[in-house]
Amino acid sequence: MQRRNFIRTTALGAMAAGLPAFSFRGRQRDGGGPLVISTWNFGLEANEAAWKILEAGGSALDAVEAGVRVPEADPNISSVGYGGLPDRDGIVTLDASIMDHLGNAGSVACIEKIMHPVSVARAVMEKTPHVMLVGEGALKFALDNGFKAEDLLTEKSKAAWEDWIKTKQYKPVNWENNHDTIGMLAINRDGNISGACSTSGLAFKMHGRVGDSPIIGAGLFVDNEIGAATSTGNGEYVMKTAGSHTVVELMRQGMSPIAACKEAVMRVVHAYPEKLHEIQVAYLALNKKGEYAGYALRKGFSYAHYDANGYALSDTEFVME
Repeated sequence: MQRRNFIRTTALGAMAAGLPAFSFRGRQRDGGGPLVISTWNFGLEANEAAWKILEAGGSALDAVEAGVRVPEADPNISSVGYGGLPDRDGIVTLDASIMDHLGNAGSVACIEKIMHPVSVARAVMEKTPHVMLVGEGALKFALDNGFKAEDLLTEKSKAAWEDWIKTKQYKPVNWENNHDTIGMLAINRDGNISGACSTSGLAFKMHGRVGDSPIIGAGLFVDNEIGAATSTGNGEYVMKTAGSHTVVELMRQGMSPIAACKEAVMRVVHAYPEKLHEIQVAYLALNKKGEYAGYALRKGFSYAHYDANGYALSDTEFVME
């Protein structure tokens, strides 16, 4: 416990300074205990919530749902849930997915007024014969199942939208300003893997636009025999290359998580060379052994991990500056 608190304090200090607490280029957990990893540096509180469940012997599915709900409810995070930047019509629409170790999956896309789309996605998985619900249908399902409708547009996000209308071209902001999806992967004590992904999507997108986050095989994929992967960045390019599924299939063929993530990124590089100057694509993966890593098209992507040794932030390798 003292070691974990020390690492957590070190990580918090590093976050305040804008630096990673540790720099891993892919690593393996110590022993066979539980593990949670997630995209970006807001993973501290998210991973801590997930870790409490894993440490107590809970399921990986419960852990990733609890972890993702943390940034979904944080008004200071402009790319996930409450406080997320709206579309070009000033409406906050959210996408999320979840997948368990049995291959079950659920997702919602372009859902409005619901703070925790990851939990609605889980309800879709567990209470319907479907995988995905969208738009008004997803909202009706959520309300029918006890979720509360709320105004997700904060004053800060509204002000940013109003400023964008005045000063920006009528198109989404570029990758540098908005790409921070929360993707989370976890292994519990039994060695079972689950994953979840949630986002408010590209800021000032066209109303109705859906990214990769709720698409099983693009923003998230879990195969309990092999491992799991999640993504962040410009979702259109992740979808067009079936990114997370590709990462898992490459691991099935024997690649390490870092090699598989790199190959998936390079497929984007080879397919869309004319777009590389304006997009970001990154993957995070773990395998059944507990090895994990991330890889990105551009510099700047980071991820967080939490295991029995504590919490740490990690930067990743990348293709280009």
